[in-house]
Amino acid sequence: MTNKKTKHKDIARIDQESKRTYGWYVRVRYLGKTHSKFFSDKKCGGKDNSLLTAVAWRDATEKAVGKPRTDRHMVTQTQIRSNTGEVGVRLNSKHNRYEVSWVDKDGKQGKTSVSITAHGKYGAFKLACAKRAQKEAERIGVE
Repeated sequence: MTNKKTKHKDIARIDQESKRTYGWYVRVRYLGKTHSKFFSDKKCGGKDNSLLTAVAWRDATEKAVGKPRTDRHMVTQTQIRSNTGEVGVRLNSKHNRYEVSWVDKDGKQGKTSVSITAHGKYGAFKLACAKRAQKEAERIGVE
């Protein structure tokens, strides 16, 4: 089976001679659910038509599930590795602060922190979450 990379996010080319399978495989993941579909070259009228159909299905599926359309990687709730339950916001008890991290449009890591001493635990958490949301909106182009 050959899986050739494509410039289309979440779409992979499948050329499997042993099973006479040729087409595009689309997989949309969002909020812990996966939606996938295979678009056969034969059923869609050729390689180009099957790709166009696959792209249209991906875009429609993302819209239907509420996933923002972007060609950048999206981190969702199921990928959280944080002790706060919020993506990119982590409690550092040793330094009495919330640490915020993000990746900008150029792929560079950014980080800052919000003091619990200065803002209180609830206030610092809200400020940290707001900062993370602002940076994520800037990254995907929704300002």
